[in-house]
Amino acid sequence: MALIEVVLPRMGESIMEATVLTWLKKVGDRIEADDYLLEVATDKIDTEVPASDSGIIKEILVQEGEVALVGKPICILETDGVVASDDELIAPVVETLEQELATIEALTGIDLNLGSLTNADENRFYSPLVMSICKEEGIGAEELSKIKGTGMDGRVTKHDMMAYLEIRGKAPVATPPATVIATPEKTVEAPLATSVAPSIATPVTISGDDEIVQMDRMRKMIAERMVDSKRIAPHVTSFVETDMTNIALWRQSKKASFSKQYNENLTFTPILVEAVVKAIQEFPAINASVVGDKIIYKRNINIGLAVALPSGNLIVPVIHNADQYNLVGLTKKINDLSKRARENKLKPEDLEGGTYTISNIGTFGNIMGTPIIMQPQVAIIAFGAIQKKPAVIETPQGDMIGVRHKMFISHSYDHRVVDGSLGGQFVKRVSDHLEAFALDRAL
Repeated sequence: MALIEVVLPRMGESIMEATVLTWLKKVGDRIEADDYLLEVATDKIDTEVPASDSGIIKEILVQEGEVALVGKPICILETDGVVASDDELIAPVVETLEQELATIEALTGIDLNLGSLTNADENRFYSPLVMSICKEEGIGAEELSKIKGTGMDGRVTKHDMMAYLEIRGKAPVATPPATVIATPEKTVEAPLATSVAPSIATPVTISGDDEIVQMDRMRKMIAERMVDSKRIAPHVTSFVETDMTNIALWRQSKKASFSKQYNENLTFTPILVEAVVKAIQEFPAINASVVGDKIIYKRNINIGLAVALPSGNLIVPVIHNADQYNLVGLTKKINDLSKRARENKLKPEDLEGGTYTISNIGTFGNIMGTPIIMQPQVAIIAFGAIQKKPAVIETPQGDMIGVRHKMFISHSYDHRVVDGSLGGQFVKRVSDHLEAFALDRAL
Protein backbone atom coordinates (compact mmCIF):
# COMPACT_ATOMS: atom_id res chain seq x y z
CA MET A 1 0.00 0.00 0.00
CA ALA A 2 1.10 3.54 -0.69
CA LEU A 3 -0.30 6.95 0.12
CA ILE A 4 -0.42 9.55 -2.65
CA GLU A 5 -1.54 13.16 -2.72
CA VAL A 6 -4.12 14.09 -5.34
CA VAL A 7 -3.45 17.64 -6.51
CA LEU A 8 -5.84 20.12 -8.07
CA PRO A 9 -5.13 19.86 -11.81
CA ARG A 10 -4.69 22.76 -14.18
CA MET A 11 -8.13 24.33 -14.62
CA GLY A 12 -7.50 26.55 -17.61
CA GLU A 13 -5.50 29.49 -18.83
CA SER A 14 -4.15 31.66 -15.97
CA ILE A 15 -6.45 30.03 -13.37
CA MET A 16 -4.46 29.39 -10.20
CA GLU A 17 -7.15 28.53 -7.65
CA ALA A 18 -10.68 27.18 -7.28
CA THR A 19 -13.30 27.12 -4.54
CA VAL A 20 -14.47 23.67 -3.45
CA LEU A 21 -18.25 23.50 -3.85
CA THR A 22 -19.08 19.86 -3.10
CA TRP A 23 -17.16 16.67 -2.44
CA LEU A 24 -18.79 13.88 -4.47
CA LYS A 25 -16.87 11.21 -2.52
CA LYS A 26 -16.18 10.83 1.20
CA VAL A 27 -13.40 9.41 3.32
CA GLY A 28 -13.34 5.63 3.02
CA ASP A 29 -14.82 5.52 -0.50
CA ARG A 30 -13.02 3.47 -3.12
CA ILE A 31 -12.60 5.32 -6.41
CA GLU A 32 -11.22 4.53 -9.84
CA ALA A 33 -9.01 6.77 -11.92
CA ASP A 34 -11.09 9.42 -13.73
CA ASP A 35 -14.02 9.07 -11.32
CA TYR A 36 -15.30 12.52 -10.37
CA LEU A 37 -14.06 13.51 -6.92
CA LEU A 38 -15.48 16.95 -6.31
CA GLU A 39 -17.10 20.02 -7.84
CA VAL A 40 -15.16 23.29 -7.85
CA ALA A 41 -15.80 26.85 -8.95
CA THR A 42 -13.21 29.04 -10.64
CA ASP A 43 -13.64 32.64 -11.70
CA LYS A 44 -14.85 31.31 -15.07
CA ILE A 45 -16.84 28.12 -14.56
CA ASP A 46 -18.14 25.45 -12.21
CA THR A 47 -16.71 22.03 -13.07
CA GLU A 48 -16.05 18.54 -11.75
CA VAL A 49 -12.53 17.30 -10.97
CA PRO A 50 -11.64 13.66 -11.76
CA ALA A 51 -9.35 11.44 -9.71
CA SER A 52 -5.83 11.01 -11.05
CA ASP A 53 -5.44 7.49 -9.57
CA SER A 54 -7.44 4.59 -8.18
CA GLY A 55 -7.58 3.91 -4.46
CA ILE A 56 -9.36 4.63 -1.18
CA ILE A 57 -9.81 8.18 0.10
CA LYS A 58 -7.92 8.42 3.40
CA GLU A 59 -8.14 12.16 4.04
CA ILE A 60 -9.76 15.26 2.52
CA LEU A 61 -7.40 18.22 2.78
CA VAL A 62 -9.55 21.07 1.40
CA GLN A 63 -13.06 21.31 2.78
CA GLU A 64 -16.19 22.61 1.07
CA GLY A 65 -16.13 26.39 0.83
CA GLU A 66 -12.35 26.57 1.05
CA VAL A 67 -9.98 27.60 -1.74
CA ALA A 68 -7.70 25.02 -3.37
CA LEU A 69 -4.56 26.00 -5.29
CA VAL A 70 -3.63 24.50 -8.65
CA GLY A 71 -0.83 21.98 -8.17
CA LYS A 72 -1.48 21.65 -4.43
CA PRO A 73 -2.94 18.55 -2.67
CA ILE A 74 -6.71 18.31 -2.18
CA CYS A 75 -6.93 14.78 -0.73
CA ILE A 76 -4.87 11.70 0.09
CA LEU A 77 -5.46 8.29 -1.51
CA GLU A 78 -4.32 4.87 -0.37
CA THR A 79 -3.39 2.89 -3.45
CA ASP A 80 -1.65 -0.35 -4.40
CA GLY A 81 1.85 -0.46 -5.82
CA VAL A 82 4.60 2.09 -6.13
CA VAL A 83 3.70 5.63 -7.07
CA ALA A 84 5.66 8.60 -8.27
CA SER A 85 7.06 11.04 -5.77
CA ASP A 86 5.21 14.23 -4.89
CA ASP A 87 7.73 16.27 -6.86
CA GLU A 88 7.18 14.12 -9.95
CA LEU A 89 3.39 14.48 -9.68
CA ILE A 90 3.36 18.22 -9.16
CA ALA A 91 6.25 19.16 -11.46
CA PRO A 92 4.24 19.19 -14.75
CA VAL A 93 1.57 21.46 -13.23
CA VAL A 94 4.13 23.82 -11.73
CA GLU A 95 6.05 23.94 -15.02
CA THR A 96 2.89 24.88 -16.92
CA LEU A 97 2.07 27.65 -14.43
CA GLU A 98 5.62 28.97 -14.59
CA GLN A 99 5.42 29.10 -18.39
CA GLU A 100 2.15 31.05 -18.22
CA LEU A 101 3.58 33.50 -15.69
CA ALA A 102 6.67 33.98 -17.85
CA THR A 103 4.45 34.81 -20.83
CA ILE A 104 2.50 37.38 -18.80
CA GLU A 105 5.75 38.90 -17.54
CA ALA A 106 7.09 39.25 -21.08
CA LEU A 107 3.93 41.03 -22.21
CA THR A 108 3.43 43.31 -19.22
CA GLY A 109 6.88 43.84 -17.79
CA ILE A 110 5.46 42.95 -14.38
CA ASP A 111 7.59 40.72 -12.16
CA LEU A 112 5.20 37.90 -11.22
CA ASN A 113 7.88 35.81 -9.52
CA LEU A 114 7.65 38.26 -6.61
CA GLY A 115 11.35 39.18 -6.67
CA SER A 116 12.20 41.35 -3.69
CA LEU A 117 8.65 41.13 -2.39
CA THR A 118 9.12 37.54 -1.32
CA ASN A 119 12.04 38.58 0.84
CA ALA A 120 9.67 40.45 3.11
CA ASP A 121 7.69 37.28 3.87
CA GLU A 122 8.86 34.14 2.15
CA ASN A 123 5.84 32.15 3.37
CA ARG A 124 3.21 34.51 2.02
CA PHE A 125 1.75 33.92 -1.43
CA TYR A 126 0.77 36.82 -3.69
CA SER A 127 -1.27 36.25 -6.84
CA PRO A 128 -0.26 37.75 -10.21
CA LEU A 129 -3.21 40.16 -9.96
CA VAL A 130 -2.04 41.46 -6.59
CA MET A 131 1.49 41.81 -7.94
CA SER A 132 0.19 43.73 -10.93
CA ILE A 133 -1.65 46.17 -8.65
CA CYS A 134 1.51 46.62 -6.58
CA LYS A 135 3.48 47.41 -9.74
CA GLU A 136 0.95 49.97 -10.96
CA GLU A 137 0.51 51.66 -7.57
CA GLY A 138 4.17 51.59 -6.51
CA ILE A 139 3.60 49.42 -3.46
CA GLY A 140 6.86 47.98 -2.14
CA ALA A 141 7.64 44.83 -0.18
CA GLU A 142 7.44 46.40 3.27
CA GLU A 143 4.16 48.15 2.55
CA LEU A 144 2.63 45.01 1.03
CA SER A 145 3.59 42.91 4.04
CA LYS A 146 1.47 45.19 6.27
CA ILE A 147 -1.74 44.72 4.27
CA LYS A 148 -4.07 42.36 6.09
CA GLY A 149 -5.34 39.55 3.88
CA THR A 150 -8.87 38.15 4.10
CA GLY A 151 -8.28 35.20 1.77
CA MET A 152 -7.43 31.63 2.63
CA ASP A 153 -4.47 31.42 5.06
CA GLY A 154 -4.40 35.19 5.24
CA ARG A 155 -3.80 35.70 1.53
CA VAL A 156 -4.14 39.21 0.16
CA THR A 157 -6.97 39.40 -2.39
CA LYS A 158 -7.92 41.96 -5.00
CA HIS A 159 -10.63 43.29 -2.67
CA ASP A 160 -8.04 43.74 0.09
CA MET A 161 -5.87 45.75 -2.31
CA MET A 162 -8.78 47.91 -3.45
CA ALA A 163 -9.81 48.59 0.14
CA TYR A 164 -6.22 49.48 1.07
CA LEU A 165 -5.78 51.82 -1.90
CA GLU A 166 -9.02 53.58 -0.95
CA ILE A 167 -7.55 54.64 2.39
CA ARG A 168 -3.87 54.77 1.39
CA GLY A 169 -2.26 58.05 2.32
CA LYS A 170 -5.20 59.16 4.42
CA ALA A 171 -5.11 59.67 8.16
CA PRO A 172 -6.78 56.88 10.13
CA VAL A 173 -10.42 57.57 10.76
CA ALA A 174 -12.83 56.05 13.20
CA THR A 175 -15.15 53.37 11.92
CA PRO A 176 -18.42 55.08 11.03
CA PRO A 177 -21.44 54.10 13.08
CA ALA A 178 -24.16 52.05 11.53
CA THR A 179 -27.17 53.89 10.24
CA VAL A 180 -30.53 52.60 11.40
CA ILE A 181 -33.14 52.05 8.69
CA ALA A 182 -36.57 52.11 10.23
CA THR A 183 -39.54 50.45 8.55
CA PRO A 184 -43.10 49.83 9.73
CA GLU A 185 -42.26 46.15 10.18
CA LYS A 186 -38.65 46.03 11.32
CA THR A 187 -35.39 47.87 11.86
CA VAL A 188 -32.30 47.01 9.78
CA GLU A 189 -28.76 48.08 10.64
CA ALA A 190 -26.53 48.86 7.66
CA PRO A 191 -23.03 50.41 7.45
CA LEU A 192 -22.86 53.98 6.27
CA ALA A 193 -20.23 53.17 3.67
CA THR A 194 -17.67 50.63 2.54
CA SER A 195 -14.37 51.04 0.75
CA VAL A 196 -16.11 50.84 -2.63
CA ALA A 197 -19.29 52.71 -1.75
CA PRO A 198 -19.89 56.48 -2.05
CA SER A 199 -18.85 58.55 0.94
CA ILE A 200 -22.47 59.58 1.44
CA ALA A 201 -24.79 56.58 1.53
CA THR A 202 -28.21 56.82 -0.04
CA PRO A 203 -30.94 55.93 2.47
CA VAL A 204 -32.66 52.64 1.72
CA THR A 205 -36.25 52.04 2.71
CA ILE A 206 -37.30 48.43 3.19
CA SER A 207 -40.94 47.51 3.60
CA GLY A 208 -42.53 44.24 4.61
CA ASP A 209 -43.48 43.57 0.99
CA ASP A 210 -39.86 43.65 -0.24
CA GLU A 211 -37.80 40.53 -0.80
CA ILE A 212 -34.08 40.59 0.02
CA VAL A 213 -32.05 38.05 -1.97
CA GLN A 214 -28.32 37.46 -1.59
CA MET A 215 -26.42 37.50 -4.90
CA ASP A 216 -25.20 34.05 -5.89
CA ARG A 217 -21.52 33.52 -6.65
CA MET A 218 -21.89 33.91 -10.41
CA ARG A 219 -23.93 37.12 -10.10
CA LYS A 220 -21.29 38.60 -7.81
CA MET A 221 -18.61 37.68 -10.33
CA ILE A 222 -20.58 39.22 -13.22
CA ALA A 223 -21.18 42.40 -11.22
CA GLU A 224 -17.49 42.75 -10.38
CA ARG A 225 -16.38 42.19 -13.98
CA MET A 226 -18.90 44.63 -15.42
CA VAL A 227 -17.91 47.37 -12.98
CA ASP A 228 -14.23 46.69 -13.67
CA SER A 229 -14.79 46.90 -17.43
CA LYS A 230 -16.59 50.23 -17.24
CA ARG A 231 -13.86 51.54 -14.94
CA ILE A 232 -11.01 50.30 -17.14
CA ALA A 233 -12.26 51.05 -20.65
CA PRO A 234 -13.89 54.25 -21.95
CA HIS A 235 -16.78 52.74 -23.91
CA VAL A 236 -17.96 54.20 -27.22
CA THR A 237 -20.85 52.69 -29.18
CA SER A 238 -21.62 52.95 -32.90
CA PHE A 239 -24.88 51.81 -34.55
CA VAL A 240 -25.94 50.72 -38.02
CA GLU A 241 -29.23 49.41 -39.39
CA THR A 242 -28.92 46.35 -41.62
CA ASP A 243 -31.22 44.84 -44.23
CA MET A 244 -31.55 41.16 -43.32
CA THR A 245 -34.20 40.31 -45.95
CA ASN A 246 -32.06 37.96 -48.03
CA ILE A 247 -30.86 36.10 -44.95
CA ALA A 248 -34.37 35.80 -43.49
CA LEU A 249 -35.76 34.43 -46.78
CA TRP A 250 -32.80 32.06 -47.29
CA ARG A 251 -33.04 30.67 -43.76
CA GLN A 252 -36.78 30.16 -44.10
CA SER A 253 -36.26 28.16 -47.30
CA LYS A 254 -33.37 26.08 -45.95
CA LYS A 255 -34.09 25.35 -42.29
CA ALA A 256 -36.23 22.25 -42.91
CA SER A 257 -33.73 20.62 -45.28
CA PHE A 258 -30.85 21.69 -43.03
CA SER A 259 -32.45 20.01 -40.03
CA LYS A 260 -33.11 16.85 -42.02
CA GLN A 261 -29.60 16.68 -43.49
CA TYR A 262 -27.54 17.67 -40.44
CA ASN A 263 -29.95 17.09 -37.54
CA GLU A 264 -29.28 20.63 -36.37
CA ASN A 265 -31.47 23.69 -35.91
CA LEU A 266 -30.45 26.49 -38.29
CA THR A 267 -30.58 29.84 -36.48
CA PHE A 268 -29.42 33.31 -37.46
CA THR A 269 -26.45 33.15 -35.06
CA PRO A 270 -23.96 31.21 -37.25
CA ILE A 271 -24.64 33.62 -40.11
CA LEU A 272 -23.95 36.56 -37.79
CA VAL A 273 -20.75 34.94 -36.52
CA GLU A 274 -19.61 34.31 -40.10
CA ALA A 275 -20.07 38.00 -40.97
CA VAL A 276 -18.14 39.09 -37.87
CA VAL A 277 -15.26 36.74 -38.69
CA LYS A 278 -15.03 38.12 -42.24
CA ALA A 279 -14.95 41.68 -40.90
CA ILE A 280 -12.22 40.79 -38.38
CA GLN A 281 -10.11 39.40 -41.20
CA GLU A 282 -10.43 42.78 -42.95
CA PHE A 283 -9.93 44.83 -39.76
CA PRO A 284 -7.57 42.69 -37.64
CA ALA A 285 -6.84 45.56 -35.24
CA ILE A 286 -10.25 44.99 -33.66
CA ASN A 287 -9.14 41.47 -32.62
CA ALA A 288 -6.94 42.65 -29.78
CA SER A 289 -6.42 42.83 -26.04
CA VAL A 290 -4.91 45.42 -23.73
CA VAL A 291 -2.46 44.55 -20.96
CA GLY A 292 -1.19 47.62 -19.12
CA ASP A 293 0.11 49.99 -21.78
CA LYS A 294 0.59 47.25 -24.38
CA ILE A 295 -1.80 46.25 -27.18
CA ILE A 296 -1.73 42.58 -28.11
CA TYR A 297 -3.04 41.86 -31.61
CA LYS A 298 -4.41 38.32 -31.74
CA ARG A 299 -3.75 36.01 -34.67
CA ASN A 300 -6.43 33.50 -33.73
CA ILE A 301 -10.04 34.56 -34.12
CA ASN A 302 -11.82 33.17 -31.06
CA ILE A 303 -15.42 34.36 -30.91
CA GLY A 304 -17.18 34.48 -27.53
CA LEU A 305 -20.97 34.05 -27.53
CA ALA A 306 -22.96 35.49 -24.65
CA VAL A 307 -25.47 32.83 -23.52
CA ALA A 308 -28.28 33.50 -21.04
CA LEU A 309 -28.63 30.71 -18.48
CA PRO A 310 -31.90 29.46 -16.95
CA SER A 311 -30.82 31.10 -13.67
CA GLY A 312 -30.80 34.50 -15.40
CA ASN A 313 -27.00 34.72 -15.24
CA LEU A 314 -24.77 35.05 -18.27
CA ILE A 315 -21.87 32.94 -19.53
CA VAL A 316 -19.64 33.35 -22.60
CA PRO A 317 -18.39 30.12 -24.23
CA VAL A 318 -15.82 30.52 -26.99
CA ILE A 319 -15.63 29.28 -30.59
CA HIS A 320 -11.90 28.82 -31.02
CA ASN A 321 -10.49 29.48 -34.50
CA ALA A 322 -13.92 30.48 -35.76
CA ASP A 323 -12.45 31.37 -39.16
CA GLN A 324 -11.74 27.69 -39.82
CA TYR A 325 -15.43 26.66 -39.77
CA ASN A 326 -17.91 26.78 -42.64
CA LEU A 327 -21.55 27.65 -41.98
CA VAL A 328 -22.49 24.07 -41.16
CA GLY A 329 -19.55 23.73 -38.78
CA LEU A 330 -20.40 27.02 -37.05
CA THR A 331 -24.00 25.88 -36.61
CA LYS A 332 -22.97 22.61 -34.98
CA LYS A 333 -20.41 24.31 -32.74
CA ILE A 334 -22.78 27.07 -31.62
CA ASN A 335 -25.64 24.68 -30.91
CA ASP A 336 -23.33 22.41 -28.92
CA LEU A 337 -21.85 25.23 -26.81
CA SER A 338 -25.25 26.80 -26.14
CA LYS A 339 -26.77 23.47 -25.09
CA ARG A 340 -23.91 22.57 -22.78
CA ALA A 341 -23.88 26.09 -21.31
CA ARG A 342 -27.55 25.85 -20.31
CA GLU A 343 -26.97 22.36 -18.87
CA ASN A 344 -23.90 23.51 -16.91
CA LYS A 345 -21.71 21.03 -18.80
CA LEU A 346 -19.10 23.40 -20.21
CA LYS A 347 -15.43 22.62 -19.61
CA PRO A 348 -12.89 25.25 -18.51
CA GLU A 349 -11.30 25.27 -21.97
CA ASP A 350 -14.70 26.20 -23.48
CA LEU A 351 -14.43 29.60 -21.79
CA GLU A 352 -10.78 30.37 -22.49
CA GLY A 353 -9.05 32.58 -24.99
CA GLY A 354 -11.88 34.71 -26.38
CA THR A 355 -10.65 37.58 -28.58
CA TYR A 356 -13.96 39.18 -29.62
CA THR A 357 -17.49 38.80 -28.24
CA ILE A 358 -20.98 38.67 -29.75
CA SER A 359 -24.24 39.29 -27.90
CA ASN A 360 -27.46 38.36 -29.71
CA ILE A 361 -29.92 40.50 -27.77
CA GLY A 362 -32.51 40.08 -30.51
CA THR A 363 -33.44 36.72 -28.98
CA PHE A 364 -35.04 38.71 -26.13
CA GLY A 365 -36.96 40.99 -28.50
CA ASN A 366 -34.56 43.91 -27.94
CA ILE A 367 -33.94 46.10 -30.98
CA MET A 368 -30.59 47.51 -29.83
CA GLY A 369 -28.31 47.80 -26.81
CA THR A 370 -24.94 49.02 -25.57
CA PRO A 371 -23.03 45.92 -24.42
CA ILE A 372 -20.12 46.04 -21.98
CA ILE A 373 -16.71 44.87 -23.22
CA MET A 374 -15.31 41.57 -21.96
CA GLN A 375 -11.90 42.49 -20.54
CA PRO A 376 -9.18 42.45 -21.73
CA GLN A 377 -10.78 42.49 -25.21
CA VAL A 378 -11.32 45.83 -26.92
CA ALA A 379 -14.76 45.45 -28.52
CA ILE A 380 -18.12 43.66 -28.41
CA ILE A 381 -20.99 43.61 -30.90
CA ALA A 382 -24.74 43.23 -30.25
CA PHE A 383 -27.35 42.15 -32.78
CA GLY A 384 -30.92 43.32 -32.23
CA ALA A 385 -34.25 41.79 -33.17
CA ILE A 386 -35.08 41.38 -36.87
CA GLN A 387 -38.26 43.32 -37.65
CA LYS A 388 -40.33 43.88 -40.78
CA LYS A 389 -40.34 47.57 -41.68
CA PRO A 390 -41.30 49.78 -44.62
CA ALA A 391 -38.14 50.87 -46.41
CA VAL A 392 -37.00 52.68 -49.54
CA ILE A 393 -35.78 50.18 -52.15
CA GLU A 394 -33.54 51.41 -54.94
CA THR A 395 -34.23 49.78 -58.33
CA PRO A 396 -33.14 50.52 -61.93
CA GLN A 397 -36.63 51.89 -62.48
CA GLY A 398 -36.42 54.24 -59.51
CA ASP A 399 -37.04 54.20 -55.77
CA MET A 400 -40.02 52.42 -54.26
CA ILE A 401 -41.40 51.53 -50.83
CA GLY A 402 -41.34 47.90 -49.76
CA VAL A 403 -41.37 45.66 -46.69
CA ARG A 404 -37.89 44.62 -45.58
CA HIS A 405 -36.43 42.68 -42.65
CA LYS A 406 -34.34 45.18 -40.68
CA MET A 407 -31.95 44.80 -37.74
CA PHE A 408 -29.88 47.23 -35.64
CA ILE A 409 -26.27 46.37 -34.86
CA SER A 410 -24.48 48.10 -31.99
CA HIS A 411 -20.73 48.00 -31.56
CA SER A 412 -19.08 49.01 -28.26
CA TYR A 413 -15.32 49.52 -28.29
CA ASP A 414 -12.51 50.64 -26.03
CA HIS A 415 -11.65 54.20 -27.01
CA ARG A 416 -8.17 53.88 -25.50
CA VAL A 417 -7.09 51.85 -28.52
CA VAL A 418 -10.03 51.83 -30.95
CA ASP A 419 -10.95 55.16 -32.48
CA GLY A 420 -14.30 55.98 -34.03
CA SER A 421 -13.03 55.37 -37.55
CA LEU A 422 -12.02 51.78 -36.86
CA GLY A 423 -14.99 51.02 -34.61
CA GLY A 424 -17.45 52.52 -37.08
CA GLN A 425 -15.92 51.00 -40.20
CA PHE A 426 -15.86 47.58 -38.60
CA VAL A 427 -19.56 47.47 -37.72
CA LYS A 428 -20.43 48.86 -41.17
CA ARG A 429 -18.41 46.07 -42.79
CA VAL A 430 -20.29 43.47 -40.74
CA SER A 431 -23.49 45.02 -42.05
CA ASP A 432 -22.20 44.96 -45.62
CA HIS A 433 -21.43 41.24 -45.41
CA LEU A 434 -24.92 40.50 -44.08
CA GLU A 435 -26.64 42.55 -46.76
CA ALA A 436 -24.56 40.87 -49.48
CA PHE A 437 -25.77 37.39 -48.46
CA ALA A 438 -26.74 35.49 -51.62
CA LEU A 439 -30.29 34.10 -51.89
CA ASP A 440 -29.05 31.19 -54.01
CA ARG A 441 -26.28 30.18 -51.59
CA ALA A 442 -25.87 26.42 -51.21
CA LEU A 443 -25.61 24.79 -47.82
